[in-house]
Amino acid sequence: MAREASPAWGFYGGAFDPPHLGHLCVAALALALGELDRLLVVPTFDHPFGKQMAPWAERLAMARLAFAPLARVEVSAIEETLPRPSLTLRTLRALCEAHPGVRWRLVVGSDTLRDRASWHRFDEVARMAEPLVIGRAGHEPAEGLVVPDVRSTELREALAAGREVGGRLAPAVERHIRARGLYGAGPRG
Repeated sequence: MAREASPAWGFYGGAFDPPHLGHLCVAALALALGELDRLLVVPTFDHPFGKQMAPWAERLAMARLAFAPLARVEVSAIEETLPRPSLTLRTLRALCEAHPGVRWRLVVGSDTLRDRASWHRFDEVARMAEPLVIGRAGHEPAEGLVVPDVRSTELREALAAGREVGGRLAPAVERHIRARGLYGAGPRG
């Protein structure tokens, strides 16, 4: 596919609490569409709606472990340096300033796009970074691609209850969670 002169990068933000197979599938599919030269994964420093999350450093470390196998993917810590609360618009502005000449695409799941009314100035976000929508099981698919329905909430609950997570986490991420006791998970017996 012929590309325009300026590189196209995807912005894939999220809590990644923890990063799971569904997140990896979104990243891989976004790159497989052939419209991106690179994908920047950006864990949110804090949640704009006050959602309790694992500590920032742990989520950043887990994201780096989870996405490490994917070529052309970089996990960014940019939100650590930005004012609070974390907002996609603020992060995109900082990325545009840090990387002039890059055309940005906002990588989102169809379930997330459905909730865009709750976003801070989504129309402006979409003008800065045209959405690249990846379908999620149980939601209207976009771009003809659907990723497995894996939910971080269910994984956190399973880990806290000592249940198996059944391959829904990268092995390195599961080891990190268990070694650190995140989400109430202990080492395997």
